[in-house]
Amino acid sequence: MRVSCCLWIAAAVVLAGQGTPREVSLIITNGTLVTMDATGRILAPGALAVDGRDIVAVDTPQAIAARYRSTDTIDASGSVVMPGLINTHTHAPMVLYRGLADDLALMDWLQQYIFPAEAKTVTPAFVRAGTRLAALEMIRSGTTTFVDMYYFEEEIARTAKEAGLRGVLGQTIIQFPVPDAKTPAEGLARAERFVRAFAHDDLIVPAIAPHAMYTLDGDTLRAARSLADRLGAPVLIHLAETRDEVMVASEKHRATPAEYLESLGFFGPRTLAAHGVHLSDTDIALLQRRGVGVSHNPESNMKLASGTAPVPALRAAGVPVGLGTDGAASNNDLDMFEAMRQGALLHKLQAGDPRVLPASDVLAMGTREGARTLGLQDAIGSLEAGKRADVIIVSMDHPRQTPMYDPLSHLVYATRGDDVRTTIVNGRVLMRDRQVLTLDERAVLTEARSRAKDVRAAVAR
Repeated sequence: MRVSCCLWIAAAVVLAGQGTPREVSLIITNGTLVTMDATGRILAPGALAVDGRDIVAVDTPQAIAARYRSTDTIDASGSVVMPGLINTHTHAPMVLYRGLADDLALMDWLQQYIFPAEAKTVTPAFVRAGTRLAALEMIRSGTTTFVDMYYFEEEIARTAKEAGLRGVLGQTIIQFPVPDAKTPAEGLARAERFVRAFAHDDLIVPAIAPHAMYTLDGDTLRAARSLADRLGAPVLIHLAETRDEVMVASEKHRATPAEYLESLGFFGPRTLAAHGVHLSDTDIALLQRRGVGVSHNPESNMKLASGTAPVPALRAAGVPVGLGTDGAASNNDLDMFEAMRQGALLHKLQAGDPRVLPASDVLAMGTREGARTLGLQDAIGSLEAGKRADVIIVSMDHPRQTPMYDPLSHLVYATRGDDVRTTIVNGRVLMRDRQVLTLDERAVLTEARSRAKDVRAAVAR
């Protein structure tokens, strides 16, 4: 009896030392955790605990089980658990123009099809329908944060929030009349209202989005920069996407597009330049000096024959480079796994060196480095305690993923967006076991198909 009592006391002391497991909102366990932290840590198997919107611990399944408990536990056996993908450049509602016009040069594609279609079809309701379709595609393929430039951006923000996605969203400013603003001054006023409306939002980072140096005059570009500085908002812009843009800058300003923008005092904090295809060494040094991030869009650039961005040189110079899909009208999808694979293969071919952009680097561009281009590296981009719980669970069960020696290799070279099983943003499960919980998939698809009739009529000749 005395011995039993002593054993009970000893057990009580041990349990007291361990403490009662903390109750959390979600535990994901038994998967291969690809953390994408600065050390490249992989836990196989691993687990993580989520409380509310935050990751509170990343460890082995045994360690997490000893310290945490939850009524909601996801067993990720046979899957990779990783940070959600970050699409650093798109135009979400343009999914409704997917396949409208292919195999054309950028300016022909824009002027003959896209701009006319937008003039006749873009309304707040059209933008909401397109954003719902884009959100559905992104959730189902593992994108948890997207960067957007379009019209009626407040509608995109509201729709993205309803779907549960995180967004850095820019109200577009452009020189000619567009559906939501007839003048650049109206566009700037809309941008200011948009930024103020979504300031300090938990999911939406509102931004100012002057379209490009060739679609805006110098005064408007300066005004956009000034507005962003006054409001503390990020700036999104297309930069050096085509040879035509470079030619315009050279003929009108005797400078490269980057040099021209620099002469206006345009570059500043939290600026993200999309494409950056035609950048000189001087341009690259300028972007690095000004802290400008670049969004690389390999599929769109290849499809439009715009060229190949100097991504290895940008990264070597210390310029943050993320990956983007561009709009689905020029890609033609929003699958970031495809963007990673194509980006890796393109630069190996371009350099004539298979060692260029290995899988680990490309995966970083889709996660951690993408967050750095947005100035959000302290919040998203890796699985670490204290960061937001933006997490995806990716199945590794398909024949093309078997066997798995290196999860990084599989994620870049073998995995597709439809291998994503579960998508979580800010601790909220948006899709579980391929069932999207925040959107009515059938209704979204039905509405998108209905909108396509208006698009066909708009470009009929």
